[in-house]
Amino acid sequence: MQFRFGDHALDVGRRELTRAGDQIPVGPQVFDLLVYLVENRARVVSKDDLLEAAWNRRIVSESTLTSHINAVRTAVGDSGEKQHLIRTVARKGFRFVGEVSETQAQTAEATLVPALSLPDKPSIAVLPFQNMSGDPEQDYFADGMVEDIITALSRMSSLLVIARNSSFTYKGRAVDVKQVGRELGVRYVLEGSVRKAANRVRITGQLIDAATSAHLWADRFEGSLENIFDLQDQVTASVVGKIAPKLEQAEIERAKRKPTANLDAYDYYLRAMASLYQWTRASNDEALRLLYKAIELDPNFATAHGVAAWCYVWRKTQGWVTDRAQDTAESTRLARLAVDLGKDDAVALSAGGYALAHITGDHDGAIAYIERALALNPNLAGTWLNSGWVRTWRGEWQVAIEHLARAMRLSPLDPILFRMQGATALAHFFAGHDDEASAWAEKAYRENPNLQQALRVAAASHALAGRTAETAKVVARVRQLDPGLRVSNLKDRLPPLHRPQDLARYVDGLRKAGVPE
Repeated sequence: MQFRFGDHALDVGRRELTRAGDQIPVGPQVFDLLVYLVENRARVVSKDDLLEAAWNRRIVSESTLTSHINAVRTAVGDSGEKQHLIRTVARKGFRFVGEVSETQAQTAEATLVPALSLPDKPSIAVLPFQNMSGDPEQDYFADGMVEDIITALSRMSSLLVIARNSSFTYKGRAVDVKQVGRELGVRYVLEGSVRKAANRVRITGQLIDAATSAHLWADRFEGSLENIFDLQDQVTASVVGKIAPKLEQAEIERAKRKPTANLDAYDYYLRAMASLYQWTRASNDEALRLLYKAIELDPNFATAHGVAAWCYVWRKTQGWVTDRAQDTAESTRLARLAVDLGKDDAVALSAGGYALAHITGDHDGAIAYIERALALNPNLAGTWLNSGWVRTWRGEWQVAIEHLARAMRLSPLDPILFRMQGATALAHFFAGHDDEASAWAEKAYRENPNLQQALRVAAASHALAGRTAETAKVVARVRQLDPGLRVSNLKDRLPPLHRPQDLARYVDGLRKAGVPE
């Protein structure tokens, strides 16, 4: 179900709130409160109703509920003073008073058919852990713990580990592990919780057979914050011992490698990743600010350098650059530090290599760094995606398509699946496969109607295939989103391409589509 009010859209199935097409990041309780208020807009809902809806009647303070209501108001552009959408009814509760329309929205579950088949080796998805701290501001810490456990497991080539972005589509939802197993194509599911209080941390976990819902293992790990990496290693080792006991010791030792020993730098890094995953201009800027804090505390923190370089590339691709020369120089500096410092760090090598290819055009060097990253960690969907992009720019479209397919298998529900689909479209386009290129491009811009790269590929491939009506429709959207686009300045919107014929084909397609010279 999708609710619309003003320029907002609230998609219950996808658990997304957007304003004028731009996604607004909200926490799970805030989202649940908003849904409940909208669904029950015909009446005043009490505080008890809201506690039941968002916290399942767990005991929370009055201030926690108030702060969450304020967060709901902020998310929809309202406030306690204005109360245009959410009205406080004295001593009774709250009521949503905005004008709402309802439509049936296609959910993530409905788009995924059929169920994915199981691979020929142990496979696992680690779902978001519950934050048991009682403080929503600690969500980043619980999410960071899960991401580190996923990374540790994914370093083991004998496992197939679903990427973080697909696992986190289940955040804040009551899940059926059998359904998770079918949707992600895994045999095992790991659930758990994290409680952080003062200097103590408690992690609980339970491993479930997704086919039968049988609990295979459950345990609790508790210690001081200084020993957080040891606690993560214990969780990882316990899970591995149950699902893949014959793994080589070398793989187990590799899983224990940590990006930094500085806990304050690590905390800034976790906060940065929480901001980055919101995919907005402001959150990208905040991620960079936090990553610089982490680097200041640990100048050898290779992963932080690599992710910061990637943030600059994302800023470029989204058109958020204000000083191109400065951003180019800084991204290059960070990327080179990432690959120099992170010779055994898959994330640093992958992000740094991708940034170097995108900014400097060093495709061969980038491929070498990314291949090293894949050897260290064969389960990183983002690295397979980066490889697909760079191979496409290098002109190695067949390898690119294979690597992008691997990325989509490792993260089948990824919120940025459109980037994988868009890269696949470009690879097919450079290969001369216009039908496949337009089909993949359409998949990508259906997921993200503002994805200019996919729209350009669709326009060019339709034009070269002689599909006049389809071309006119898509190129109109291209011109609407990017009125300054010209055949002559297309190169400015692309990373450096190795083969001149690829740029020439792109130019020819857009010229035939009607893009001005």
